[in-house]
Amino acid sequence: MKRGKKIVATLCSTALVATMFMMAGCGNESKPSADNSAANGDKPSAQKYIIATDTTFAPFEFENAQGEYVGIDVDILAAVAADQGFEYELQPLGFDAALQSLTSGQADGVIAGMSITEEREKIFDFSAPYFDSGVVMGISATDDTIKSYSDLTGKTVAVKNGTEGEAFAQSIAEQYGFTLVNFKDSAMMYEDVKAGNSQACFEDYPVLGYAITQNVGLQIVTDKERGSSYGFAVKKGENAELLAAFDAGLANIKANGTYQAILDTYIQK
Repeated sequence: MKRGKKIVATLCSTALVATMFMMAGCGNESKPSADNSAANGDKPSAQKYIIATDTTFAPFEFENAQGEYVGIDVDILAAVAADQGFEYELQPLGFDAALQSLTSGQADGVIAGMSITEEREKIFDFSAPYFDSGVVMGISATDDTIKSYSDLTGKTVAVKNGTEGEAFAQSIAEQYGFTLVNFKDSAMMYEDVKAGNSQACFEDYPVLGYAITQNVGLQIVTDKERGSSYGFAVKKGENAELLAAFDAGLANIKANGTYQAILDTYIQK
């Protein structure tokens, strides 16, 4: 969902990140796998929460070569939990399933690169924003015919369900005369564009930028459109203590430098 800045991602945690995580009480694990709890340091844990997340939304959450779920969201959650002294079980379900799990009460919270919108605020309570987003358009790396939105007339455009990219594409589809096709995850969306079934896609800028560094076969051809912000969510009217703990922990990790170190691990300015 981003353009204008070159994004270079690295999967290796820096020594700074490791040091800051240990200072925050994370022990030796900076990136928990899906079935791991956040370390508590010397703080007692009053409760263990179920936190649902997406599965293929790099660099926010994705599976690494060791089969562990890592990324900006995963690391922020680990750092916040360590700072606030609570335990959690991470459940990588996919975006739609994560929201369904939270709505049905099977999960206590969701962190999944979710934009804070008026519609979502009707059913979820959100934390303070932890990342400011934006949208970019991607096309096949071998395509030299599409340079702007005007070139999409009569074309098919791929979007991922429930994303800011989908919302933005919907807002301009009639103006530029293109048809939308929806996918449940980014990987399937990218493959559709590479295969030529769709001629473009709209995606969060750090997500598509990171994918391009991983040789996904796409290119970005537009500047970043200003987007909304991501937030941690709980079901409306429930788990107020968890939401308060996330906000307090987020403020602390921003103040001590851990937050910026996490971003720098995955996104190079």
